[in-house]
Amino acid sequence: MRFAYLDCFAGISGDMFLAALVDAGVPAEVLQQAVAQLGIGATVEFERVDRSGVSAYKANVMEQGKLAESADKHTHEHTHQHSHGRSLSSIRKLIQAATLDDSVKLRAIRTFELLGEAEAKIHNVPVEKIHFHEVGAVDAIADIVAASAGIEHRAAQGPVQWYCSPVNVGSGVVECAHGTLPVPAPATALLLRGVPTYAAHIEKELTTPTGAAILRALEPIFGSQPTMNVQAIGYGAGTRNPKGFANVLRLCVGEGSDAQEAETLVVLESAIDDMNPQLLAHLAEQLLQAGAVDVMQSPVIMKKGRAGILLTVLSKPQDAARFRQMIFRESTTLGIRMREEKRFALPRAIETVATEFGEIRVKLGMLDGEVLNIAPEYEDCRAAAEHHKVAVKIVMQAAIVAYSAGKKS
Repeated sequence: MRFAYLDCFAGISGDMFLAALVDAGVPAEVLQQAVAQLGIGATVEFERVDRSGVSAYKANVMEQGKLAESADKHTHEHTHQHSHGRSLSSIRKLIQAATLDDSVKLRAIRTFELLGEAEAKIHNVPVEKIHFHEVGAVDAIADIVAASAGIEHRAAQGPVQWYCSPVNVGSGVVECAHGTLPVPAPATALLLRGVPTYAAHIEKELTTPTGAAILRALEPIFGSQPTMNVQAIGYGAGTRNPKGFANVLRLCVGEGSDAQEAETLVVLESAIDDMNPQLLAHLAEQLLQAGAVDVMQSPVIMKKGRAGILLTVLSKPQDAARFRQMIFRESTTLGIRMREEKRFALPRAIETVATEFGEIRVKLGMLDGEVLNIAPEYEDCRAAAEHHKVAVKIVMQAAIVAYSAGKKS
């Protein structure tokens, strides 16, 4: 199975990701053709540059022959007026009308939805009220569509499991339309919730909202580089070139090792017998939204024969303290047990299949190159079931049949 590892020691942005893909072997024409098919007067050009002694590719989005203004510079300069900028629905229609593969369209639209949802939550407005600034919209559309085309090109060569290092977000401040704000910018911080991040090296914004949205849509496994036979290494350059700091995103691509490696998880447990079940359900939902690996509730019999619930939370080690605080704050418990456990997880890959109900993502569990588990993405199936007025299980069955039929053809 193919592994792809993103080393975000200098953060991640849309242009850095595009350039790293090309430097690691994705043909530049794949990305350029995807942008050309949008018909927005944009192109993507690549050049070789130096970043503190590291040779890297630099991606430049061009508009009408000139360098397009960065989308991330204007991320917070959206307007609620329909007369300015591009709304999420207009961008969705633009992508759907292009002659792109359905898998590319689905990924690009999902990435924009993530970006729009983050902005909507920050400003407490409906997502369709969010308009991407007219100056930076072309750059954002080109970055996200090209990134989606590159990712799906990799997937077309065979299942790919993506991994990612902890993300360096940078430090200092960033200038937004609403004033000076600390790094990471609000949209970046929200998109990276539940992702291991840190700030080091220079006082600059290293991870941008567009880069964070691409990363979130990619759904990688976060941690150290897995055991792999590295066959290609790509470096994507950022715009800045600070002295003594290689401002690049590194992408390593290769064959995954058959040897399974255990990851360490923290288990938090608390038995509760005096709490409203509605509040407990709310807490479980909050924990999952905050990035818990899993949350379980089991019925137990406690002292004096009282019926209770055993709340069990699986957490990455770096998140355990945050989840412990959440449990204390939102529940009636007076104590939480914590322990470390080892977990073996199958490498995963995501493919998109075409069904009579539309495009559905399917998550695959792999072992030694063999697909052992096929799990359609619930949210895709739920949305399709609502649209077509059928049971969710019917859509799930159709997705599994479509995947199996595609592998036989």
